Amino acid sequence: MARSFFFILISLALLILLLVYPSWQAQKPPVTGLVRVERVVDGDTIKLVGGERVRLLGIDTPELHESAKLLRDAQRSGKDIKTIQKLGQRAKDFVNPLLAGKNIRLDFDIEKRDKYGRLLAYIYLEDGTFINKVIIENGYAVPLTIPPNIKHADEFKELYRTARAKGLGLWADEK
Repeated sequence: MARSFFFILISLALLILLLVYPSWQAQKPPVTGLVRVERVVDGDTIKLVGGERVRLLGIDTPELHESAKLLRDAQRSGKDIKTIQKLGQRAKDFVNPLLAGKNIRLDFDIEKRDKYGRLLAYIYLEDGTFINKVIIENGYAVPLTIPPNIKHADEFKELYRTARAKGLGLWADEK
């Protein structure tokens, strides 16, 4: 009897721990000051030295890696998975020289982390270059506005329209 009570108590404690853990993750303070980019994961996600992952706010690039989002994007766009992944590689190839190994500053909006625990940020180089803007204005991303993070939503929509109309980046094949 005491053993089963102890087992139930431990199981309950583990369950509570698993339910609460994501909120602990979200409570980690965001990174401040200049930080170094370890690597570019894909067109809109980077990894910082120290392991922190950052999702660039306000933009979305084609998926490069196998995921449920890749499948959703294929269904939504009518393009096959390999085509989307090739576009994702083109976006990553554009972003990589801009960020890999560089010191950056993160600028946050309202929500600091997503449901995966990644930091959500606008990224600036040391010289003030606004990377999220550079990516979308060169045609390698579409706007992705998820309230309450809307600081640059209107600007990104206009940059996207212009890049697409000019046939820049990923839209070059449409011209």
